[in-house]
Amino acid sequence: MNTTISFEPETLTVDAGLLNEILRAADVVGELYGVAEAELSVTLTDDEHIHALNKKFRGIDRATDVLSFAFRESDEPEIFGADFEILGDVIISLERAKFQAAEFGHSFLREVIFLEVHGLLHLLGYDHIDDVERREMESEQKFVMDKLGIRR
Repeated sequence: MNTTISFEPETLTVDAGLLNEILRAADVVGELYGVAEAELSVTLTDDEHIHALNKKFRGIDRATDVLSFAFRESDEPEIFGADFEILGDVIISLERAKFQAAEFGHSFLREVIFLEVHGLLHLLGYDHIDDVERREMESEQKFVMDKLGIRR
């Protein structure tokens, strides 16, 4: 997958190993779901920034762990004749990931990659609004995490 990673705020620092795992996870998802040539944007951020986005775009006045903005579902015009598909944006709060990793008793790396996979599955059309969808999405998340070799 053609993945761009950005930081908000730009002063946020992240270990190179984590960045490599984020890229690897995107590539594996791309291969598994037939979107290896797709464009993806991943933004790593803090609770303050994701809180503002969550409030602005979802009307929820609190920080969250991950947000996904699917290009397929946007009002952007369709791009004709392109050799690639733009999947969209995944935004991950590293503060929330650190807290949740400690809360759930697994590594920070595992939590960040899980949130990325969760966000990517949303971009691919999976959801968890009802029990049937939730079980399907949880199954897909486990499938991808197993393929990545990242366990709890």
